[in-house]
Amino acid sequence: MNLNRRHTLALAAAPLALPATVGAQGGRKVFRMAIQIAETGFDPARISDIYSRLITAHVFEGLYNYDPLAKPARLRPCIAQDMPEVNADFTEQVVRLRPGVFFQDDPAFPSGRGRELVAEDFVYSFKRFADPKTTSPMWNVLEEQGILGLAEARKRALEGKRPFDYDAPVEGLRAVDRHTLVFRLKAPRPRLVEILAQGDLYGAVAREVVEKYGDDLPAHPVGTGPYRLAQWRRSSFIALERNPGYREVYYETTATDPEALRIAEHFKGKRLPLIDRVEVSPIEESQPRWLSFLNREHDFIERIPPEFVNVALPGGVVAPNLAKQGIQLFRHPASDCAFTFFNMEDAQIGGYEPHRVALRRAISLGMDVQAEIQRVRRGQAVVAQSLVLPHTSGYDPQFRSENGEYNPAKARALLDLYGYKDRDGDGFREHPDGQPLTIEVATQPDSLSRQFDELWNKNLRAIGLRPRFTSGKWPEQLKQARAGKLMLWMLGNTAAYPDGIGMLQRLYGPQSGNQNMSRFKLPAFDRLYERIQVLPDGPEREALFHEAKRLQVAYMPMKVHVHRLINDMAHPWVIGYRRQLFWQDLFQYLDIDLARQASA
Repeated sequence: MNLNRRHTLALAAAPLALPATVGAQGGRKVFRMAIQIAETGFDPARISDIYSRLITAHVFEGLYNYDPLAKPARLRPCIAQDMPEVNADFTEQVVRLRPGVFFQDDPAFPSGRGRELVAEDFVYSFKRFADPKTTSPMWNVLEEQGILGLAEARKRALEGKRPFDYDAPVEGLRAVDRHTLVFRLKAPRPRLVEILAQGDLYGAVAREVVEKYGDDLPAHPVGTGPYRLAQWRRSSFIALERNPGYREVYYETTATDPEALRIAEHFKGKRLPLIDRVEVSPIEESQPRWLSFLNREHDFIERIPPEFVNVALPGGVVAPNLAKQGIQLFRHPASDCAFTFFNMEDAQIGGYEPHRVALRRAISLGMDVQAEIQRVRRGQAVVAQSLVLPHTSGYDPQFRSENGEYNPAKARALLDLYGYKDRDGDGFREHPDGQPLTIEVATQPDSLSRQFDELWNKNLRAIGLRPRFTSGKWPEQLKQARAGKLMLWMLGNTAAYPDGIGMLQRLYGPQSGNQNMSRFKLPAFDRLYERIQVLPDGPEREALFHEAKRLQVAYMPMKVHVHRLINDMAHPWVIGYRRQLFWQDLFQYLDIDLARQASA
């Protein structure tokens, strides 16, 4: 059924008359949800997008994870027995693994039964990021941890044009016995544990599995987590099933706020996971994603589409027809942002010359972010003043800068001053040397993106710049961005750990082509970044964050638009949901009330 916008809004406001999809299959608990963007695959070393990481977070496990309810975030051991043993200057860290943790059953193992995970599995898994053949988008993040000998092993493979030697020892990455892992680092890394807690990326994989499946590994993830991949139809359907061999794990939290105590009481003494099957469907268009939730085809909707916020939450409260059904709202100021990167190597908009800096600053000043918040995001965001994310180190709610300023008059004056003028009378400015100037905006072919495009078109034209839009599917645009083929593109970033350095990676020179899609290379910024990396938390480190923010605003390699307010909704039979700040594992901390679901 094709619905126009008016029909959709009318349906959303009316009581539901469509039959509910029953979540239980023969008494089994099944949790269904949609995601906004299609996944790219499930090999942890080859992904960086949050949509794929949602799945790998439940198949793989890191050495550490987070208390599911604690706010602020609290790290705790997962595969590790205890927190790492760290020397005085944070250059050696010893991690002792929990015995009796087994990989999921898979034909890759000789008997088909999963074997025990050992420290050498983590050594192998980290080496895969360094292997040039893996082409890991997250290698530079791991490289920055300065594991002695790991980058050198990669260099030998590249220079010798030979396969990466997985059997050669690496000085800073050793399994000293079956259950003990030692990291030795070139420089202090006080927050290495936050990297090790990203099980969706740095969880252990088994060498047998990688060697069996080869290039098809993204379709055959095998980890130690609570779920295993049961079905995958690329870009249309993903199903996870409870891992029958999952070890004995019970719900634990140290949180004591009233909501946490209520959730913890429900899960007290219950072995995880409680949900038998999880079904995830990528639905890029907002309308069908919203209707699939209303029609009970999905139990949960992550991030109510902006187009439907006013319908779902008139006046900021749950609409009466939804409240009558018991639909739950979870509102959360996210540790994230939406930003536009400018390609610093682009022939038209890149460069460090004063007139190129002025062009990017003018575009930033001409962007009406308040209109973006009100018209497209329906009020569910706040203007960003810098690239550092809320809830992370380095974030200062009092900081103000030109990044958060909207001033088209100032933008036009800046362009005039640096020679960007309309010489041929067509209403659009040319470069100072008289060459044509067109701002190429990368976008996607969905209704929400078209709303952003309308704002881009209006804002650029208002300061005399000619826009042109290049549309493509999100995964393809991501490839183009990493290859340096997009002039500018707006996308989002969500913090993966409490350290604010995560966003600074997006402007760190050695990260160019990976996290640094701007390809920004400024020695002064790089020196700040490297100093921030080694310092312990404290006033000196916070002062360096402040300087890094000032450089971002001065050179404008990226315009940070907003920090988003997230509104999630769940049907009344979903129990235990609490959005987390820095991690993706979720499903094992949920339950479904089958009786309430059946009576809906």
